[in-house]
Order: sequence, then structure tokens, then C-alpha cells
Amino acid sequence: PVPTNEPVHTYAPGSPERSRVQSALTDIATNPVDIPHVIGGRHRHGNGERVDVVQPHRHAAVLGTLRSATHDDASAAVEAATAAAPHWRALSFDDRAAVILRAADLLSGPWRETLAAATMLGQSKSVQQAEIDAPCELIDFWRFNVHFARQILADQPISSPGVWNRLEYRPLEGFVYAITPFNFSAIAGNLPTAPALMGNTVIWKPSSTQTVAAYWTIKLLEAAGMPPGVINLLTGSGQAVSEVLLSDPHLAGIHFTGSTRTFQHLWSEVGANIGKYAGYPRLVGETGGKDFVVAHASADEDVLRTALIRGAFEYQGQKCSAASRAYVPKSLWRRMRDTFTAEVDALTYGDVTDLENFGGALIDRRAYDKNVAAIERARSAAGLEIAVGGKYDDSVGYFVRPTVLLADDPADEAMTTEYFGPILTVHVYDDSAPNAFADVLAKVDSAAPYALTGAVIADDRQAVEQATSALRFTAGNFYVN
Repeated sequence: PVPTNEPVHTYAPGSPERSRVQSALTDIATNPVDIPHVIGGRHRHGNGERVDVVQPHRHAAVLGTLRSATHDDASAAVEAATAAAPHWRALSFDDRAAVILRAADLLSGPWRETLAAATMLGQSKSVQQAEIDAPCELIDFWRFNVHFARQILADQPISSPGVWNRLEYRPLEGFVYAITPFNFSAIAGNLPTAPALMGNTVIWKPSSTQTVAAYWTIKLLEAAGMPPGVINLLTGSGQAVSEVLLSDPHLAGIHFTGSTRTFQHLWSEVGANIGKYAGYPRLVGETGGKDFVVAHASADEDVLRTALIRGAFEYQGQKCSAASRAYVPKSLWRRMRDTFTAEVDALTYGDVTDLENFGGALIDRRAYDKNVAAIERARSAAGLEIAVGGKYDDSVGYFVRPTVLLADDPADEAMTTEYFGPILTVHVYDDSAPNAFADVLAKVDSAAPYALTGAVIADDRQAVEQATSALRFTAGNFYVN
């Protein structure tokens, strides 16, 4: 079937979906789960360290308990993936796609509010942020992956008279190691299932703080008919898992989203072990970002204000695509500062079970401490000013208020370092100076080592073209207005 984007539910007061998600929130919050590994279709509890998975906005509330995977658990997962591979790769593409499409239909229907609620509670997402993530984006991944994979398979070489050329896409000869982040249940569900769709078997290590939603996801896949051993779930710390998997000769690929440092470590380990492997492992990864918004003097004030507020403070800034640094002309900043900071100050962060809250808490203690340190540095560092926010409280949850910093120096740490929280640093540049826009574009390009997302806000077509050209290699996703 030709896919279309999954419609987004509003969860408006009195709506059926609001009632269903509130019921699911209560059920998941009051029934903590003992989260097992899933190896070869068996749900089994290992002997590793016990780790409580808590609600970040109520860190005394335990959602479940996992056990960190051991070397033995990882070895068992390799055996299960290897055993499942011949049957799974022998199935036709349509047979494999049927499982993925069935999972999408289940998530669009009876499983929708369950996965949304698990994402809200475990990852402290508002109902709107959970909805566009856990059901909608994951459904889109599954349906569009099938669609685009079919296009790839259908694209065949030209044959000449008397000759039939055929291109066949084979699964990799080994298993894929999928390592997924805390911040998107959709990414967590996509990274193991995309290689599985193409006939590979997978060992999936989700983030510990996303494990509740990950466990519901693998149960959903089982309900859709995913055969045992095709996707094997290992919970907890990834150290023991990586020690086994990265040295296994049958490692065929790594599918990763997470920090730059972790991906560099994985790449380094694969390089060090390259002589051990039966083939050459494929590495696909998405890492950090110090994502930017650069405004031209012609920018629409309302468009810019909305882009900064939603881009920086939705999901507490914990998106790899979140706006983290902004470059605003002085002439525009004078007009918008008061209204902008007032709107930021009015944003409500709190318990996500209150569906009126705009956002929740940071994911864990480490994230909280990192953002608090950045705020405290801004209080004392020369050339930095806290324009709004700067408050934090961890007595109930890991809460940091939406914060806007002003940086005189575009090369300051606050403009170059990824905090992964609700902190937006603004550099106000003098747009009356000659070549001011060209100069600030050069500063944008050189400020950070990341190149994930960026945006230009301008109503001047020449300025848009100038920014697009100057920032060509500065962002993978580049947005205009």
C-alpha cells in the first residue's frame, strides 16, 4: 500500500484518545514491570545488576526494574540471532514486510495510547510530544520503510538482447547491533526494525531510561508476528554487550543514534578488531548537534519567535534537532526581546500526567547536573547574561526551567557545546556594520564541530540564498523560515 503520514491525535479535553491515554498512564504507573531480556523469543531475567527505571518528573516513582545484560546474555543473543537468520532471510520481502506493516496497524490502533503513555512516563514527554513520536513517527518509519525498500528492490539494471541482468539485495552475513537513544521511541523502534525488514537479524540495546517503552515495542512486534530471534532485546548498561558483540567475528553492522563520543568509541573498536571479522561491518550513526538558527534583519519577528521557542524548548531541548544557539540582529532583538522572554517564562514544565503542561523534566541526574553547571557558569562568566530562566529544582523531578542566555562572544562555550537541555544561547550581532550578515554566517559555520540541523529566518530572497550557500556543509537538515 502507498503510505501516508499518520494523522496526529490532539488529545483535546473530552476526546476519546484523551480518556484512553489517561487510563494507560494510570495502568503503567501503578503496575511496575520487571523488564526481561528477550533472547530467541524467550523473556528471561539475567543475573546482572538491578536498575530501577523511574519517572524523570517524579524520580521516586519506579516504572520498572531491569537487569544489566552480562557477557553470557550477550553471547546468548548472538546465538539466537545466528539461529534465526537462515529462516528469516529465506522469507520473501513481502513476508517480512507484512510483519512490519502489521505492527504499524497495531500501533495505529489498539497499542497507540499504551506506547504513548510508556513514552510519557519513562521519558517525561508531554502528551503532544509523545504522540508525534511513539505512535506517529514510528508508524511512518515502518510504513515508509516498506515503501522505499520496495522501490530499491524494483530498481533493476537494463538487460540487453539475450542477456538478463538482475540485482539482488542480500542480507548481511551476520547480525546487526542496534544501539538506540532515550529521547525518541520512534528511533528506538526504527533502528532494529529497518535492518530486520531487509532480512537481517538484530541485537537491540536500548537506552536504560527508554527501556519501558522499548519493552512495550518488542511486545508489539511479537504480537505482529515477528519470529523469535530476529530481534533480541538486551537491557541495561551497554558495556558488557559491546565487549562481546564488537569482538564477535559475525558482527555485520552497527545502527546507532546517540552521543558523538560513544559513536567514535564504537568506530574505534571496530577498527581495532577489523582483522577478526568475517566481513566489513557497516556503521550507520547519528550523533550530536549544536543546532543553530540564524536570523537576517528581514526576518519575520513572529516566525523567529515561534521557531526559537518551539525549536529550543519542546521536550526540554532533548532532541538532536533542538535549537541550541541563535544569531539575531540587534535591530530585531530590540523589538522582540521583551515579548520573547515573556513567552519563554510562561512555558509550563511539570508532571506530564497533567496534560496541560508544555514540557516535563530532564531524563536523569547526569543530564540535570550538566545543565545546572551550564547555568551556574553563565551566572559568573564574563560576557554571558541570563535573559530569562536559570532556575532549577530536583526535589521531585529533574526540572530545569527554559533558559535563554545572551553571549557577547560567538565562540563562547555556551555557543559551541551541546548541553542537550532547555538552554538556548543567543548572540546578538550588529547588523548595521558592513557585511554583517556574511560575517555572522562565517561564525555560524566555524563555531561547532556538529552539522545536524540549522535554519535561516529571512524574508529577503538574496539573504536566503546567501545563507544557503555559506552554510552548505554546516547542517544535514537545513530549514528556511
